[in-house]
Amino acid sequence: MINEPSFLPNHAGWIEVVCGGMFSGKTEELIRRARRAHIAGQRVVIVKPALDNRYSDSEVVSHNETALPGLTVDTADQIILLTSSAKVVCIDEAQFFDDRIVEVANTLADDGKRVIIAGLDMDYEGRPFEPMPQLLAIAEYVTKLHAICAESGMMANFSQRVVENDDKVLVGEKDSYEPRARHCFRPPIDKKRGKTLPPLNQTTSDTENEKTT
Repeated sequence: MINEPSFLPNHAGWIEVVCGGMFSGKTEELIRRARRAHIAGQRVVIVKPALDNRYSDSEVVSHNETALPGLTVDTADQIILLTSSAKVVCIDEAQFFDDRIVEVANTLADDGKRVIIAGLDMDYEGRPFEPMPQLLAIAEYVTKLHAICAESGMMANFSQRVVENDDKVLVGEKDSYEPRARHCFRPPIDKKRGKTLPPLNQTTSDTENEKTT
């Protein structure tokens, strides 16, 4: 369920958290909400931690390559300095910040800003990924998104690491993680089990032609 406020007074501030595992569409949802606020004529600022440079150093980019211009910050406290004139503050990959992000989010909301935060709620061992649990606790609105399990095709709630690395923070993509359902999740590290997907709109005759060529 997309738990997004439809109306609140202009002077009120609040916190929305979009959470879930890898490849569940968290950044995509953050971008969607940012665009809607921009269309509504509100000043929007999007920030992300400098640590996350997977797709771009300057843009906030989803796994589906949807992108919006953003600002990179090294610390959570820099967010307050960069968003003083914003009505809507969007923060991506919040799990990469330290605990100061909680106080920063509260300060922004208390200042009358709409704060939209996206991040992983669990790490690669299936444990709560701080500081996300604290952000979930103080948020007025929480949206939990799910991916599709690479092994079973069912709803995926976990991020399975598939490379040999025991660092808690490992910024990676499909080469490093797979979405997994609970019964397919094998922490801390498992081999890749995802299947090669056929192209969309492939017909039965297309499949038969591939088998005969």
